[in-house]
Amino acid sequence: MSETLSSFLLSPGDVAPDFSLPDAEGRIVARADVAGERGLLVVFACNHCPFVIHLADALGDFAREIAPQGVNTVVINSNDLAKYPQDGPEPMKAFAAGKRWDFSYLLDESQEVAKAYGAACTPDFFLFDAAGKLFYAGQFDDSRPRSGHEPHGGDLREAVRRMLNGEEPFARPYPSSGCNIKWKPGNEPAADRAY
Repeated sequence: MSETLSSFLLSPGDVAPDFSLPDAEGRIVARADVAGERGLLVVFACNHCPFVIHLADALGDFAREIAPQGVNTVVINSNDLAKYPQDGPEPMKAFAAGKRWDFSYLLDESQEVAKAYGAACTPDFFLFDAAGKLFYAGQFDDSRPRSGHEPHGGDLREAVRRMLNGEEPFARPYPSSGCNIKWKPGNEPAADRAY
């Protein structure tokens, strides 16, 4: 297990890059299809990462909590499936069902969407407002695997509250922490980007 702190390609106020990706059943889902009336939470994750497993149940609960407030959730898996077949479509279906993920779980096989968002680790969280502009990029909460703390989504919950109430975002949110995205050979982000 490797750990990284992500630093983001997108800045607050930047518009969410579009995407059109298949889910585990092969159905194509576009960003416009999943955007909520008041916002969209985009999460980069996978099935095998201990950091994702640690908070996966809490993420499902959190998504159900914010959906009635008009904020939808989508999860994108950008890992190299040749090296990590446990992150493939069939395991994705089983993982999402087991964690009660009621939202779209999409596959970014080209890894271009992860690059466009500046995603660096799993999980990585990006919260966009009703206009599709980045409001928050940071951690779910301060819990970590083996920390003895249960995931609670405190940081992200406060970001959603601020966004929906028209308040200022965090001045310096704590970055997400997790396993590196498993890039395909030769597909790693440019070295001059601070990933």
